Amino acid sequence: MGFDGRCSYLLYYFRVSCGLVQVNDAVLAGDNTLVSCSSDTTLKTWNCLTDGTCTRTLRQHSDYVTCLAAAEKNSNIVASGGLGGEVFVWDLESALVPLSKSGDAMEEDSPNGISGSGNSLPITSLHTISSSNSISTHTNQSNGYVPIAAKGHKESVYALAMSDSGTLLVSGGTEKVVRVWDPRTGSKTMKLRGHTDNIRTLLLDSTGRLCLSGSSDSMIRLWDLGQQRCVHSYAVHTDSVWALASTPTFSHVYSGGRDLSLYLTDLATRESLLLCTGEHPILQLALQDDNIWVATSDSSINRWPVEGRNPQKVFQRGGSFLAGNLSFSRARVSLEGSTPVPVYKEPTLIIPGTPGIVQHEILNNRRNVLTKDTFGSVKLWEISRGIVIENYGKVSFEEKKEELFEMVSIPAWFTVDTRLGSLSIHLDTPQCFSAEMYSTDLNIIGKPEDDKVNLARETLKGLLAHWLAKRKQRFGSQPSANGDVSSGKDISHRSLTHSRIEVDFNAENDAMVYPPFEFSTVFPPSIITQGSHGGPWRKKITDLDGTEDEKDFPFWCLDCVLNNRLPPRENTKCSFYLHPCEGSTVQILTQGKLSAPRILRIQKVVNYVIEKMVLDKPVDGINTDGTFASGLVGGQLTHTVVGDGSFRSGFKPWQKLKPAIEILCNNQVLSPDMSLATVRGYIWKKSEDLILNYRVVQGR
Repeated sequence: MGFDGRCSYLLYYFRVSCGLVQVNDAVLAGDNTLVSCSSDTTLKTWNCLTDGTCTRTLRQHSDYVTCLAAAEKNSNIVASGGLGGEVFVWDLESALVPLSKSGDAMEEDSPNGISGSGNSLPITSLHTISSSNSISTHTNQSNGYVPIAAKGHKESVYALAMSDSGTLLVSGGTEKVVRVWDPRTGSKTMKLRGHTDNIRTLLLDSTGRLCLSGSSDSMIRLWDLGQQRCVHSYAVHTDSVWALASTPTFSHVYSGGRDLSLYLTDLATRESLLLCTGEHPILQLALQDDNIWVATSDSSINRWPVEGRNPQKVFQRGGSFLAGNLSFSRARVSLEGSTPVPVYKEPTLIIPGTPGIVQHEILNNRRNVLTKDTFGSVKLWEISRGIVIENYGKVSFEEKKEELFEMVSIPAWFTVDTRLGSLSIHLDTPQCFSAEMYSTDLNIIGKPEDDKVNLARETLKGLLAHWLAKRKQRFGSQPSANGDVSSGKDISHRSLTHSRIEVDFNAENDAMVYPPFEFSTVFPPSIITQGSHGGPWRKKITDLDGTEDEKDFPFWCLDCVLNNRLPPRENTKCSFYLHPCEGSTVQILTQGKLSAPRILRIQKVVNYVIEKMVLDKPVDGINTDGTFASGLVGGQLTHTVVGDGSFRSGFKPWQKLKPAIEILCNNQVLSPDMSLATVRGYIWKKSEDLILNYRVVQGR
């Protein structure tokens, strides 16, 4: 949840909280420190050999951080690059000095759990999250540490590599050149040209003299930094090269990328061999003795046998070809029309991962989302509970979407983001409060079936139920008679910026969480919130202990959950005219335009027409605004007229034989279960006010 009016909850539970958005790279610095970088513009350091906690969040980048590089023999030095064209060199020993307990450092030991457990995020500066999910950073290194800046890139940086000693750094990106830096000073020593497209991956040998680069132009290039030139080009791949790994002697290189293939190339003889092919692009490679670990856009990691200690053994199996040195078109000619046969068919080990969501569709009922994951499984999610309610397996996503189509019209009250491979649900005020349903349609037992239920309000209650229970145990806070919170942290004054606040005085069992809005405590979702102590944080709903500062939640959220107050809403009612069908002798005095809730069912309009027809005389005193409201008394709809022109429940119908009535729109008979919103959206389809017609059905 954020102060920009956004409340987000993740339907997938994250086992490791690495940031608010995608983690793009990670490196080991020394024996027990993992450094990760993310699209939230931060670097994070983790204690990876003990409790796995995040020890510090480092901020300096102005845009997504895309790549990292570490010095193997100097565990303190890590470099980072990002889309802002920035390259920074970090001294972790200085950057990880404990923060003082003053000013901007308060978030490190604040009571809302910003630091400590693996489910919380230590933050050192403020983020502003816009409606487009972009994140801007207000840089403020709390302990005064500022990394070395390697200035020179004018465009995005996608690749970094550092020598073992940490005395040489190379970078590449969308400028199509390899830049060489002295990381100790941030000064640029040279710029190497040769690639014709983005540089996506870089490798340095142990001495820092030789450099390998992979590019979106499908080429691999070997650079001699001493001679400041490209000494060899290898045209092996059919598409972008995204990952490189070399043998310890830098004699052979393993390469993978967008063409789904893993190749082994002898840098001296140019002999190349197709090791394996997969179903997903290769993103990262890690050589370990005689095996290589391959990470792809799939969530699983595969291990392949590659004879890393003696790669020449693999070439003895045959099937190699000579890599070209210009472009892949020349390389394919050198193959003389033959297609390489992979050496290996299956990996020796697969570490399965949770399949990521790659496709989604919000269904018309605005409570379910249909998804498809990387395994091809199609699933149906219930948003108000954060669970999968149906797993259809590997079926056609489009066909299942058509099968689940319902002719219903409910306002869009949330948006979905699947960039993390999981569902992230966002609520924006006041739009999120526009969707309502009758309690009978939600199968809520214990509420009058005609009660209107606000979907966003009940969802927020379900998400914060654990927090409310813990808060009550700790502080015993209860809403006071005037609706304000009696906890000592007054939020009512923040609501004064609204010109109008709606209070649901008819809500019963206000604190109760009804079954359609109960979230799992076994696999709880996480809430992302913009805190008041320096940045966004995330917690599982079951980890909220009631001590969180109310200022860490949007005031409109607490106003809704604690005080039962909703912000101003628009388009909650539908205007329409009710006329007899052409040629009908039945007339009802309607006094012009009527108005009713958008969710009003056609059956209620039928009941209204019947009631008016069985009265001995027309009802007098109807105001011209014709406000139309409905209610149930004893299971039967009745209406009377009050001074404000509203039709309210309480008038007993005359005991007469009731006629059978049909309601039509555009000459189409309407189902009694349709709502006015559905009729307007699917039958009427015009901008002007809705016109309904009624007729008596004979022979019923």
